[in-house]
Amino acid sequence: MTRDPRLTPARPDLAARFLEGEVLAARFVDGTAREVIEAQAPLRRAPTPDAPLDSEALLGERVTVFEDGDEGWSWASLADGYVGYLPSNALAPPGPAPTHRVAALRTFLFSGPSIKVAPIAALSLGCTVTVRRIEASFALLANGGFVFAPHLAPVESTEPDFVAVAEKFVGTPYLWGGKTSLGIDCSGLVQTALVAAGIACPRDSDMQAALGAPVESFDPTRLVRGDLVFWKGHVAIVRDERTIVHANAHHMAVAIEETAAAVRRIGDLGSDVVAVRRLDLTSRNAETAAGSRPDQTPSLPA
Repeated sequence: MTRDPRLTPARPDLAARFLEGEVLAARFVDGTAREVIEAQAPLRRAPTPDAPLDSEALLGERVTVFEDGDEGWSWASLADGYVGYLPSNALAPPGPAPTHRVAALRTFLFSGPSIKVAPIAALSLGCTVTVRRIEASFALLANGGFVFAPHLAPVESTEPDFVAVAEKFVGTPYLWGGKTSLGIDCSGLVQTALVAAGIACPRDSDMQAALGAPVESFDPTRLVRGDLVFWKGHVAIVRDERTIVHANAHHMAVAIEETAAAVRRIGDLGSDVVAVRRLDLTSRNAETAAGSRPDQTPSLPA
């Protein structure tokens, strides 16, 4: 079996131990659990700051490190399995398990429980944190910072509509490899929105084209909310019978666009729709409706 190199922690000199017997490497290691302690950490293709950005890891994400290099980069795999190099100073031994996730598009991490104190960082939707207690509508985190409590939701809760999550990002700048409200790409938008809704999703658009079931022929009039439309190297989310939402380099942003217009525009560049996938959201929506609703103020430790 040929493994996808994007998801395979293997180099000629070093590989993950679970690959022993499957790949050739001079040495095999178990890997060490680490936690992302920065708001976001770039996952680069090589251990240099100017290497291509393949993805990003968010605050609280658990990763597996296979090598800590001498130049300040750690070779690691993210929670979704994507392999690359993270800044070593963005990682630390895992702390207490996260209790909450950032449900707002973006929120500030403050140095105290007040809007008048200096912010430490800006946290994007999907970051996870450990809450200790509430002080004046602010959640005190295990790391000592404070976040406005209504911007958080219990980590086990899920969003009822992943398309609505994607719509929150409208206007966010397009960034190849990005996964945050400061910059995001087409497949990063799909992954971020689906994960917020409790649906597992791989990172890149060609991987995402295996999700759900195929819609045999592309007919814009028969698309339904939540369908995924694929071109070579691109993916968009269907909002309704007329429009899609997608991060794209034409607008250099996340934009809502008429489906027919997007198909024509991208077709003029020589790329036609190659697939439409339909997710089974029925059971997910029923489960969410019966559980906690993240748009309510979260239940937090006293």
